[in-house]
Amino acid sequence: MSGVGPVEPGEGTRARDLTDDDSPSPPRPRGRFGQWYDRHRRGALAAAAAAVLLAAGGYLYLTRPHAPAPAAPPYPSQVVDVTYLEPVATPKGVRPRSFSFAVALSVESGPPVTVRSISQPYPGISLTSEPLAPFRARAGGTRNVVITMHVTDCRKAPESAGLPFLDVTLRNKRAIEVHSYILGQRYAQHLSTALQGICRHRSR
Repeated sequence: MSGVGPVEPGEGTRARDLTDDDSPSPPRPRGRFGQWYDRHRRGALAAAAAAVLLAAGGYLYLTRPHAPAPAAPPYPSQVVDVTYLEPVATPKGVRPRSFSFAVALSVESGPPVTVRSISQPYPGISLTSEPLAPFRARAGGTRNVVITMHVTDCRKAPESAGLPFLDVTLRNKRAIEVHSYILGQRYAQHLSTALQGICRHRSR
């Protein structure tokens, strides 16, 4: 039986087989950022983790379900009603050729409504109110308002009012509106009778 000789070392295992190119490369110098990172590695990782948590929290805040915004208050003309009541005595101290009547102004709901002015369309008639505008009316309540009209020029006042109305300027938190209220047949008859009585002897 033949013997087995000693195992020959492989190529490159002898010290003399190593060349200069095969020697381990020395560590390359790191840049400023790398050196800073080595010194502050824990702080950098903690700051990065905090940034991730902050971003996640911001996303959750932005995507959270929001409560619905409160409904806007109604427009004043949608909740205010003006109703004709009856003729009333003209207040003392009012000049001649005047007549008065009462209306009820009610606010159905919403914030308080301010009546800024009340007017009528005929150029030959002026108008005042008691209470004097501006005045406020609250929801759920009714204010009786006395309207006094004074005929300034019979030639410009109508002999017979068909569908007379009052223009009322209203204001609440939502808007300012001018709304025309037609007060009905009873008001038209009272207005026509009053105008005919005052202007019966007017000249043409």
